[in-house]
This record gives sequence, structure tokens and C-alpha cells, in this order.
Amino acid sequence: MEGLREFIRRPTGEGIAGRLLQPFQAFVQAETTSGLILILCICLALVWANSPWAGSYEQLWEIHLVILLGGYGLDKPLHTWINDGLMVLFFFLVGLELKREILVGELSKLKQAMFSLVAAIGGAICPALIYLLWNAGTSGIKGWAIPMATDTAFALGVLALLGGRITWSLKVFVIAYAIFDDILAVLIIATFYTEALNWLALIAAAGVLLCVLGLNLAGVRWIPAYALLGIVLWWLMFISGVHATVAGILLALLIPTRARINAGKFLAEGHAFLDEFERGGRPGLGLHMNDQQVAAVQAFEVSCEQIQTPSQRLEHSLYYPVSFVIVPLFVLANAGLDLRVGLHPAELLSTVTLGVMLGLVVGKQLGIILFSWLVVKVGWAALPEQANWRHIYGVSWLGGIGFTMSLFIADLAFEGQNPLLLTEAKMGILLAALVSGGGGYLFLRLMNREREASSERVVSEMPRR
Repeated sequence: MEGLREFIRRPTGEGIAGRLLQPFQAFVQAETTSGLILILCICLALVWANSPWAGSYEQLWEIHLVILLGGYGLDKPLHTWINDGLMVLFFFLVGLELKREILVGELSKLKQAMFSLVAAIGGAICPALIYLLWNAGTSGIKGWAIPMATDTAFALGVLALLGGRITWSLKVFVIAYAIFDDILAVLIIATFYTEALNWLALIAAAGVLLCVLGLNLAGVRWIPAYALLGIVLWWLMFISGVHATVAGILLALLIPTRARINAGKFLAEGHAFLDEFERGGRPGLGLHMNDQQVAAVQAFEVSCEQIQTPSQRLEHSLYYPVSFVIVPLFVLANAGLDLRVGLHPAELLSTVTLGVMLGLVVGKQLGIILFSWLVVKVGWAALPEQANWRHIYGVSWLGGIGFTMSLFIADLAFEGQNPLLLTEAKMGILLAALVSGGGGYLFLRLMNREREASSERVVSEMPRR
């Protein structure tokens, strides 16, 4: 716990550099806290699903919720509203984060982005191949994409336990390849886990996307307009056969990323409003402002809003509800594995369980290390700063924690099939998370202990004056 406290409370630095890093550090710290909350949700779901009240767990998520609008409506169980409805906001947020990283973040640096992208591709291909080898010709073949994803929140939660022993460059790498993992997962969902297509609905959805693009190009920055079109897009995707969560990514990529005013105008207006505030009278204790000062403050607030892009405002406003409400609710609704069934030797040794577990534990490590080594070898990418191949191998273990997205894909893959297949997949996901999280933590901690011991020996052997 001491390492966790150190990780969360670590100062962000002094001066301009510290302030520039602060938003990213806040992001990582929030992801860490979110990961710990998800662990609590897993424990709660498992205890609930294996308690004398296990029946109420299943019944809760099967309660039907009906939404009617002008004679049209959707009547779906709570489980579907969470997985196909609320999780759209999760994918929307992923899309906003991706767009930000490509434009101004770590993925805007070509070699950094290439290293993370190729590592993510390797970390997706190898687990899928291992799963296919185990399940070729079986009824579980449809779950081949389950071990391809990485859960960012859980991975950063493990890194948090190591405190300051892990460099920021490694945390950035984990976040970057997890984002690419999410992109690959969305593409796979859209391509391979789609039912019979309703082409009329898809054409209408394309029309909505064109309207969103038109608003963007016209300079419209009014968020409710995009929200309304987003709801229509989600409904059309839902009835089209393409998984509704894809709407979240598509909408995010078309949200405006330009502010109403540029930085120069904002600075000029800001100085003018502050001067006006100062001329309004003595600042005092902040207990009361005269009309001139109130007007200056209100005008400054408008400028502060105009310098923020719709994309930034949406990302900021959605991040905490998604991380601390929607994703934990999703995990609570999907992680309730009946261990009285799942721990039976037949399920533990099933091809689905072993395929998922080996894909996540072995495939992730093999794919991330092999592909990233190759891309560095040919000179297309470079290792993260202050990192060596042992560091990359250590965090490659964490790639095997695929919890949230893996559960999501498992539910899509085995929906309407033998429920035992979903149970086996969940068991593989859970075991892989335990092995990968524990293994990655121990490896990175032992590696740092060796480094610290080596440093102490060097210091002790230095001649004393």
C-alpha cells in the first residue's frame, strides 16, 4: 500500500514542465483508482454470484427496461442496456482519447507511436493464433478474439502498486498500446461480430455521420447538437446489426477539435479582462465584487469556455462517469462467474478456458516482445526512454489483463449459444488476469530490487575519503 500512496501522491514537478505533465499524471492516477474500483467490483460480483442470493444476481440483470418515443421503442433487459447502451460512452471516450493522442499526445511522435502500434498488433495476433490452435474445429472457435485486448485501468492499477519504481515512459507505453488494442478490438467487433445487416439503417447512419461532419466543418461547437445526432446514430447502429458501440468511436472521430478562439486572442482577452478587474477596485478578500469586476469575470469565463474545444470538454466531462460508474457497472454485470460450475475440472481444462488463458498469458508476452523487437531491429521505432527490454517484457505480462474488453467480446461471441462456453471464457479471462497481473508485478518488482541492490553495491565499493 505504501507504493500505491507514493504513486498517487507523487508531486507533479515544479515550473512549466510540471504543469504540462500534470494532466497526464492526473489521467494515470484516475486510471489507477478506477482499476482498484474494478477489482472491488469483480470481488463483489464473484461473491454475489456464489452466495445464497446468487439467483438475485441473474434476475437483476434480466429486468426489462422499456424506452418509448413517439410509438417507437426498445424493450431490452438491463444487461443489454449496459453492454450495448452505456458502453457506447466508454467507446466514445476511447475515441476522444485516441484522437487527442494522435493530434497532440504521445502517438503524435512517429517512432513512439510505431513502437506501441506494432507491439499492440503483435499482442493481438499471437493470442488469437494460440486460441485458434486450441479451438480449431470446436464450438468455441467463435471466441478467437477474446484474448486480444488489454484492460488499461487494471494494467495501470498493477503499476501503481510499484510506486515510483516504474518510469513515466513505461506508463505511457502501456497506455498507448492499450489504446491501440481498443482500436483493434472495435474493428474486430464491427467486422466479425456483426449479425445480419439492415442496409437501410446503415445508410441512414451514414447520413447522420455526414450531418455530424457538416456541423464540424460549419464551425458548430454546440455540444447538445452532437449529442442529439449521437443518440440517433446509436439507435440506427443498434437496429442495423452492427454492434451499437461502434457508433461511439465513429462519433468521437468527428467531434470538433478546434476552439472558437485561438491562443493569441485568448491571451489578449485574458489580460484585458484581468486589467479591467483590477481597475474595478481593490481586490479585497473576495467577499464581494462590484459590477465592473463581475462583468470582467463573466467575460473571462466565456473566453475560458471558447478556448476549450468540444472534444476536450466532452472528454473531461465524461471521463469520471465512465471510469467510476459505467465501466464498474459493466464489470459488476458481467464478472459474476459461478465458481461452483467454473471450477469443475471439465471447465478448467476445456479448450475455451485454456485457449483464452494461454492466449492472454503466453500470447500477449510473445506477441508484444517479438513484434516490438522486430520493429526496433529494422529501425522504424525506438524503445521508450529509460527503458530496456526487461522493462518491456515486464509490462508485456500486464497485456494479459484483458478483463473489460475481453468480457465484452466473450459476451458477443457466445451470445445465444451454449451458456457453458461463456462460463468457460470468463474463467479463462479471470485466471489470466490473476496470473498476468501477479506475474507482471513480481517480475518488475524483482527486477527493480536487483537494480537497487546493484546500485547499493556500487556505492559501498566506492573509495571513501
